[in-house]
Amino acid sequence: MSALWGSSFLFLRIASPALTPLPLAGIRVALAMVTLVIIMRAMRQAWPWRHWRELLVLGALTVTVPFLLYAWASIYLPAGYSALLNTTAVLFGTLAAAWLKEDTLTPHKLVGCALGFVGVGLIVQLGPVQLDGPTIVAVLACILASACYGCSTPLMKRATTRMEPLAIAAGIHAAAILILAPGAVWAWPKATFTAPALLAVGVLGLITSGLAYWVHLRIIRHVSPVAAISPAFMIPIFGVTWGHLFLGEELSSGLFIGGALVLVATGLVTGFNPFKRWLAASPAP
Repeated sequence: MSALWGSSFLFLRIASPALTPLPLAGIRVALAMVTLVIIMRAMRQAWPWRHWRELLVLGALTVTVPFLLYAWASIYLPAGYSALLNTTAVLFGTLAAAWLKEDTLTPHKLVGCALGFVGVGLIVQLGPVQLDGPTIVAVLACILASACYGCSTPLMKRATTRMEPLAIAAGIHAAAILILAPGAVWAWPKATFTAPALLAVGVLGLITSGLAYWVHLRIIRHVSPVAAISPAFMIPIFGVTWGHLFLGEELSSGLFIGGALVLVATGLVTGFNPFKRWLAASPAP
């Protein structure tokens, strides 16, 4: 999930200046919905129509608002900045899960959040960005989008107890397209349909939105909300890696030091300890 979502910021950086945010978000959601509908028909799953109110709220929080805000912010911010700010979703998700009684807030999780932010800061060695009005607003837009992701994760967890993950993924994208369609049609004449932009939005819609959301919801069903949102800590690792492989961006020593901190942070937040079973099986001294 981190690998897929880490690439999305690069594709947004390519597509948004050409397509503009509203058409980009609309095309992305439409492609994701078509992909999920095809899978639903192949698996003969029914639409969860009786939960339309819940799907409308989830569609606004997890698709409409974040997709539009990140698309707009990518015009003003480098992809690494957006990926870095996306990690704040873990903090918002941790606090929201504790408030909704879906998880407990422990010192380990708070320390893990702090370590994750430090690790991400070491990973992404970003150049100076001029702090003008649009840049500051773009940073706030990324934080708001991350807050939507984090705060909605416990709600998504509850939804998986009533609906199938595939049906939820298709439903929230169907709700999002209803919200985005008027604005996307209004802004359509401003879009420039270049080949790189169309290829980028194709990957965003089919893979990082359609298929990735389905997988994400299947994960949420089996783990806590905090564990489900924790891949956000590793998104900048893959964002930097894809930038190095495909855009020739330079790697730094911070990637390796920060990567180790991010792995430790993920373990603290999720409670995953690869040595736990080995230690439990070791004979007492």
